[in-house]
Amino acid sequence: MTFAAPIQDRYFEDYIPGDVHEFGDIVAEEAEMIAFARRFDPQPFHTDPVAAKESIFGGLIASGWYTSGLMRLYADYYLSHNASLGSPGVDDLRWLKPLRPGDSISIRVTVTDTKRSSSKPDRGIVHSYVEVLNQHREIIMSMKGTNFLACRE
Repeated sequence: MTFAAPIQDRYFEDYIPGDVHEFGDIVAEEAEMIAFARRFDPQPFHTDPVAAKESIFGGLIASGWYTSGLMRLYADYYLSHNASLGSPGVDDLRWLKPLRPGDSISIRVTVTDTKRSSSKPDRGIVHSYVEVLNQHREIIMSMKGTNFLACRE
């Protein structure tokens, strides 16, 4: 499904409950995965391809936080470039399958609920369910996101 308005002119009203949007791809690059893990999540199955082969994963995997960082697809294609007012956070973040070097990911986002603010009627709240899919269409990560967006009217 596509939005009625382009991302640079998208407002609260353009997020319709029940709509499902898909965007992608980003490829997980081994050197980038390792560099990220060395700095932020230095576990051997994230930083050392040789040691990772001996781990329960049988090879190098990305840190879940790296996988979450690839959610730039969410910012690039789903979240309004002109009306985004931030987020109070995410709920139910789950890493369901490992992301491996060379995997290509995409996202599927379902608008689950929207509500115009009664105290600040110039904005609304959009709740979304986000699934990150690998090239085999397996869900490797999911989360529930909440965003504040300015209203068009």
